[in-house]
Amino acid sequence: MSVVVTRRLPEAVETRMKELFDVELNEDDRKLGRDEIVAAMARADVLVPCVTDTIDAAMLARAGDRLKLIANYGAGVDHIDVSTARQRGILVSNTPGVVTEDTADMTMALILACTRRIPEGLAVMQAGKWDGWAPTAYMGRRIGGTRLGILGMGRIGQAVARRAGAFGMQVHYHNRRRVHEETEAALQATYWESLDQMIARVDVLSINCPHTPSTFHLMNARRLKLMKPQAVIVNTSRGEVIDENALTRMLRAGEIAGAGLDVFEHGAEINPRLRELPNVVLLPHMGSATLEGRIEMGEKVLINIKTFDDGHRPPDLVVPGML
Repeated sequence: MSVVVTRRLPEAVETRMKELFDVELNEDDRKLGRDEIVAAMARADVLVPCVTDTIDAAMLARAGDRLKLIANYGAGVDHIDVSTARQRGILVSNTPGVVTEDTADMTMALILACTRRIPEGLAVMQAGKWDGWAPTAYMGRRIGGTRLGILGMGRIGQAVARRAGAFGMQVHYHNRRRVHEETEAALQATYWESLDQMIARVDVLSINCPHTPSTFHLMNARRLKLMKPQAVIVNTSRGEVIDENALTRMLRAGEIAGAGLDVFEHGAEINPRLRELPNVVLLPHMGSATLEGRIEMGEKVLINIKTFDDGHRPPDLVVPGML
């Protein structure tokens, strides 16, 4: 079984891959271009890409007939044309459930960073400009008793709700489908059928839904204007869910109090005006960046490939139409 991996993975995962398969690793961890990914697909039985590797229909058409499995290193697969892959006889697997707790932790970290002005305090200390404590210096907002709105109540949304409850936040949510009554009761969460009505009433909005055609710019300019001027928006899901230009304009105008963003609409090409704002916390897609989480992701990839190699359906097979 010939396997090509597009980026460096944790050492323990790469070592196990070398033991199990004829694997080609990306030793210098350089992001591959489109033609390089096509060439990799043409010479491999299995490709192991990650979220930064776009694999569209045109690339799959050039891949040849050897490739049989795309074992994605990550849960999200919106960067892969899954339907076209299946039409060409190529299965796609992913690594669901692994990053739930780590991403929920990062969501709470961003909520605290935005509401308690942690980056501003850190910058002053690192610059050596702190003159001592003052009664009105760096005053933020208490999160206990505030309303948290969760957009997307899947695994990660529910994990955020559990953490928010421990902080004394009131949990509200909007989801494509209402969760079970038992889950609602356990999380003490209030369901809103109308996203617009929920947005207008929460103090913090957490984006925890995937990127699909129906969620692209779900938080557009109109919806962002519904938010309270003192509200904060946090996104650890997918950047495309928010209209980044509209968000930037409103943050600059003081129409939204702050934002904590771990993902961006155009990947690493971040709106330069967004970087200039003091009321914004920007992170380089660190939501799942724990050693434990990344090793668990690798273990799922290994299981998917090994199960496929043994002639069985990968346990984390992605089925078009069920994304």
